[in-house]
Amino acid sequence: MTDQDRDQTSTAQPETAATENLPQQAPGETQEQRPGSEADMSLTPVVIRDDYRGSDKLRGKVALITGGDSGIGRAVAVHFAREGADVAILYLNEDEDAQATLEMVQAEGRRGLLVPGDIGDVAFCQQAVQRTVSELGRLDILVNNAAEQHPQDSITDITPEQLERTFRTNIFAMFYLTQAALPHLNKGATIINTTSITAYKGSPQLLDYSSTKGAIVAFTRSLSQNLAEQGIRVNAVAPGPIWTPLIPSTFTEERVAEHGQDTPIGRPGQPAEVAPSYVFLASDDSSYISGQVLHPNGGEVVNG
Repeated sequence: MTDQDRDQTSTAQPETAATENLPQQAPGETQEQRPGSEADMSLTPVVIRDDYRGSDKLRGKVALITGGDSGIGRAVAVHFAREGADVAILYLNEDEDAQATLEMVQAEGRRGLLVPGDIGDVAFCQQAVQRTVSELGRLDILVNNAAEQHPQDSITDITPEQLERTFRTNIFAMFYLTQAALPHLNKGATIINTTSITAYKGSPQLLDYSSTKGAIVAFTRSLSQNLAEQGIRVNAVAPGPIWTPLIPSTFTEERVAEHGQDTPIGRPGQPAEVAPSYVFLASDDSSYISGQVLHPNGGEVVNG
């Protein structure tokens, strides 16, 4: 995309408020397969606003994003690309979604790299980092974003297999990837972890998921102190109810239709409304911020 194209896109509707045309309610639909497919959603999530104008905040940098095929991860990848970064996109097996994300990154004039595999596997995490550095030349930004959730009405319904799988994907993988990435991160590098509003409010049906998200907050705060002397900043983002494939692939139709309606803003958020938080934390605009959590959550006031 050229600068002229961006100028035309960003000024197409100068009178329209930034959020006026965002969907107010999620459709009541479900998907059978997890982690879900963005291509199969009847209401396509908003990846990036037409009026979002990059300003080279990440020019020349390379980012690795887990769960970069869809949802928040896709939006972060596209925002990073518009800000000048090349992007490695890690994903499990959603090839169609991942290819679409890659094409969006390339449309911004940046290089992209698809790396499929299971981040719960330490060997894959090591290989993914090596591929990123080998093919994109360096690593400056690590975004630990991928997660899975499996609602259960009672703690007694959570099997040992589910418990281990949720923790392995949501928090163990952050240790694996950070350990693999650290030798390649220089002073000024950043690590951004995706936690959740459930870490602060809790969730009666997501006991294991919300527990991992609480662990991510503690991990972020502790790692930020551990890496401060190396000049590497570590922060997190705690989204509220965002419209991503994780929602219809996880909940019932009735629950999906209510998604985000109980927030003060009264609607689910879009990935495009979350990704700028990652841009801020990845860029020098946040150079005096580390160990903190940003809360794009529809107006919920949490202790964070």
